[in-house]
Amino acid sequence: MTGTDTTALGYEQARDELIEVVRRLEAGGTSLEDSLALWERGEELAKVCRRWLEGARARLDASLAGPAAEEDTGGTGAGAERDGATGR
Repeated sequence: MTGTDTTALGYEQARDELIEVVRRLEAGGTSLEDSLALWERGEELAKVCRRWLEGARARLDASLAGPAAEEDTGGTGAGAERDGATGR
């Protein structure tokens, strides 16, 4: 357990540290206090990973929605299409 501030961790770093925390917990042999500290660290790391994955999902969704939104407006944007429909 490194005790690194979780706000500065990238996804891969948090994931790798989380794997190590789980390995140590599964191996046993730690005191109750150390086990609780490892568990708490694991929870923090899992939240970091979840935030990264949610951000990646949002970027993918936005990327996939972008071309569909452009096709719906004929590539001219919603404002231009509305102006064409009203003759203004």
